[in-house]
Amino acid sequence: VPPQELQKQAQAMEFEISLKALSVLRFITDQVDSLPLSALTRMLSTHNLPCLLVELVEHCPWSCWEAGKLKKFENGSWHVVPPEDQVKMTKLDGQVWLALLNLLLSPECQRKYHFDGFNKSQLLKVRPCTVKHLWLGCELPSLPLCLSHQVPVIWDQILKKNTGKWEAIAKHQVKRVFSPTEEELTLQARRWTQIYSLDMMEALVPDKPCCRVCGAEAAKRCSRCRNEWYCTRACQVQHWQKHKAACNLMA
Repeated sequence: VPPQELQKQAQAMEFEISLKALSVLRFITDQVDSLPLSALTRMLSTHNLPCLLVELVEHCPWSCWEAGKLKKFENGSWHVVPPEDQVKMTKLDGQVWLALLNLLLSPECQRKYHFDGFNKSQLLKVRPCTVKHLWLGCELPSLPLCLSHQVPVIWDQILKKNTGKWEAIAKHQVKRVFSPTEEELTLQARRWTQIYSLDMMEALVPDKPCCRVCGAEAAKRCSRCRNEWYCTRACQVQHWQKHKAACNLMA
């Protein structure tokens, strides 16, 4: 395959993944009032999502003009939009507007978002697309004197400690983590086998096993397949004719 074709496929894949990420973002904003403090702070302060969404409203990458015709990306492909449908909102447009409204109309976001001159001017760019008067013209609650948010201390320490060493770390990971020896693979397989053994899994089950025949508390089980439980030898012998076929398959 030519490198140009691979590059084109990579760009198309990245574009579609980005559009799916936009849908995920909208669903996150649906639960904005229940998000943890650190997540909401990063959305509003670190990444300034309201302004980013305004930029998507103004310059949406899923819409373009080609040869005098409007084309929009929808359902995994580009389509030419008839003149009578050019003002209709697509699903992607709706995702952006819903996410923006979820952020701007949430009391928690209004309290934590910093409505300075720049942010106001950016948000007011969508005025032609909305009602004549935006709620931003109303008097906003004053910001609290003390702003607190969680700081990723461990993450910052890792960044400071390893700045300039990422290439060496990647090479070390490839050699030590992603290229295990045959002995290491065998050891790992043995560990997984032990974790998922019937004895280990049964130890986690709170209820005691019951006899397959009479339903009483069972202490014995079939020594061949180790799946069926019995309270006594007599119950096991009584059930053997029914259990024999399944036991031969699993043993």
